[in-house]
This record gives sequence, C-alpha cells and structure tokens, in this order.
Amino acid sequence: MSRPGYQRASSTNLANRPQHRSLEGKLAIITGGSRGIGAAIASNLASKGAHLVLNYTSDSSADKTESLSASLQAEHNVRVLPVQADLGDPNGPAHLIATAKNKFAHPKTGKFQIDIIVNNAGVAGNQLLHHVTPDAFLEQYNINVLAPILLLQAAIPHLPTDRSGRIVNLSSVSASLGFVGQTVYGGTKAALEHMTRTWARELAERATVNAVNPGPVATDMYSSTGADFQQQMKPFILSAPLMREREGVDPQEFVDDAKKAGGRPGYDHEIAGVVAMLCSEDAAWCTGSVICANGGFKFSY
Repeated sequence: MSRPGYQRASSTNLANRPQHRSLEGKLAIITGGSRGIGAAIASNLASKGAHLVLNYTSDSSADKTESLSASLQAEHNVRVLPVQADLGDPNGPAHLIATAKNKFAHPKTGKFQIDIIVNNAGVAGNQLLHHVTPDAFLEQYNINVLAPILLLQAAIPHLPTDRSGRIVNLSSVSASLGFVGQTVYGGTKAALEHMTRTWARELAERATVNAVNPGPVATDMYSSTGADFQQQMKPFILSAPLMREREGVDPQEFVDDAKKAGGRPGYDHEIAGVVAMLCSEDAAWCTGSVICANGGFKFSY
C-alpha cells in the first residue's frame, strides 16, 4: 500500500524521465584525443554529459578528430571543440587553453572553468641504453613530462576552487617494471607518477589528481611494438587475472594470438572506464594515487 501523499511512478513515466548524466555541463580537456585511448575517454565522458576539448597534433589527425567531434556532438548533445596544438612546442599547451577559453567562456561574464583535464598525449620509443640519443630523450620528455606541466600551469587560473576539479594522468606499467629498452619512456612515466603525487598536494583545494597505469592495450602504439618486446611482456600477461583470452567473447584475432602473447590486451574502452570513474563526483576522496587499469598486469599499491 502506498503511503499518503506518495504516488508510485509508473514504468512509462520512469522510461520517459530524463536520465541524469553525472558530468552534465562539465568541461573536459583531453590531450591526444583523436584516437585510441584518448578517443575512448572522449566518448565515455561525452556520454556522461561533459563538453570536450579534443587536442591533436598532426595535420593527418585533423579529419579524424573533426569526425569524432561531430559524432559525439550529435550522439550526446554536447559541445566538442577540436584543437590542433603541438604539445612538444613550449607554446602549445598555452595555445590549447587559450583556444578553449575563447570557445567556452561565458559570452557576458567571461567566466571560464575547466573541470577535468586528462593528460593522455604521449610518445613512446624503445632504445637500448647504448642507443639512446639526446633527440630521443628530449622528444619523449618534452611531450610526456614537460607538456603536462605547461598545460597545468596554463590551466590553474581556470580550475575550480572547491576541490571539484579532476586531473587524470595516463601513466604506464612501464613506470615501475623496468622493461629492457625503456630507459627513456619508463623514466617519463615514472616522472608523471611523481608529478601526480606532488600536484595532489599543491592543487588540493582545486582538484583531485590521480594517474592510471595501462599495460598492453589494443591500439596502434601496441601493435607497433616488436616481437622481442612483446615476449618480455608475456610472463606478466600470463599472470594477469583479467588478461586470459575468452573464446566467443574476445575478438578472434586476440584469441588466436593468445598462445604467442600469453593472453589478450586491454581494450581502450576499459581504460576509459577507469579514467571516467576518477573524473566522477564519487572519486572525491581519491587523490595522489596510481590506479590499476591493466587487468592485473601490474598491481598498484
């Protein structure tokens, strides 16, 4: 029996009721947002109501980013701004923030707030110690380490002042596993994890700051790694609880490849789900952490 004054909602009314989207109206900046994990993060956040700024670097990514932006706008009724900015250029991060402000600032008050920043853009390159060159070092450290610093510097004046901001850095299991050939790349990701902990303290009144550490993910970057490097990863894949291939569930190509690789890689949407969790209101009590986003390839602690 219903309580006095209480009317049970019919299933029809529930079906027609607008669904709450947890990031409705938030503004998220995603670097490297044109493909792979970045595009998957963009899709996830847009589905939750966030407006997006999608950064890309090369001219060859322009059409892809424009197409993704149009698709997300149409599907999720959000605003999406593609911005070409070379984060390896010291002026690139500031240009990205300035362009976003020009698009999203309130037309009358000029108010502009960045709620979410996902530092996803990165470059990788494996060289044995005696093959490391200054150019290889500078390229990876400029994009993987310096660019997030410069982006946060440009963004700080526009972050919330009530701890509601969210910053998520894309690290890697390479930060702590010491793979052969990753003197430079592994070092950049270890630096990013250290910066995550420092920023969590420095920006505590503005935003939470966390990192995620993917392992092998089915993206262009993973497919470009050589057989020798993939063999280094096989023992970790074999012991990862969630990387065992599933016949009839996982794409057949990964099932077929599992005997050589040890199991299946992660999928970009699985990484995006962990990032989105850290961008939510429910993650307000989590900061300065590296969160496992690799199926148990490398446990976080």
